[in-house]
Amino acid sequence: MQTGKDQLASTDGASSRPVRIACDAMAGGLARWLRLLGIDASYSPAIADQELVDHALAEKRVVVSSDHKLFERRVFTSGELAGLLLPVGLKLPDQVRFVARHFKLEPGFPRCALCNGKLQPVSRAEVADVVPARSLIWVKEFYRCQDCAHVYWEGTHWRRIGSLRQELAELLAGQRGGRPSSAANGAEAHPGSASATQRGQP
Repeated sequence: MQTGKDQLASTDGASSRPVRIACDAMAGGLARWLRLLGIDASYSPAIADQELVDHALAEKRVVVSSDHKLFERRVFTSGELAGLLLPVGLKLPDQVRFVARHFKLEPGFPRCALCNGKLQPVSRAEVADVVPARSLIWVKEFYRCQDCAHVYWEGTHWRRIGSLRQELAELLAGQRGGRPSSAANGAEAHPGSASATQRGQP
């Protein structure tokens, strides 16, 4: 199900403007993965439907939800607000694939999985008080969210996310008839995007 014809027309890959997504209260896992893939994805676990609609309108975001009734609202049926119905029952990686295929999303530099903020490189000394000693020894690059100050570095579960990043990059390249861009080719391009953090992996 697609809603908001005018808005969706600008998110089908023809526009150079990046797609900004608003995930509903039940799509927290999807939002975190999209953020680690560099997609601007907002999410609040306690947000009500009307708050979600108002937020998406104010920030010109596309709503992603598995709630059929939500998309029956006039704001969607009239085309004022764009939305994408997420099929029920999809596992998290498949949710990411579904959304990425629909919007032809190209993985970019990771964002904070917790708050969607931008990540900034920091020195080892700046994060020595929050990073485990073992990681301080073998990890070379660290990042801190400029909004919530959460610290990120490359962890072992990056392999799973990195594999999906590569898959999506190849899918997009196939749709465009070209090769994956260097910005989406893996951990080397985005060394801080593996989110093993002080508070645990998202």
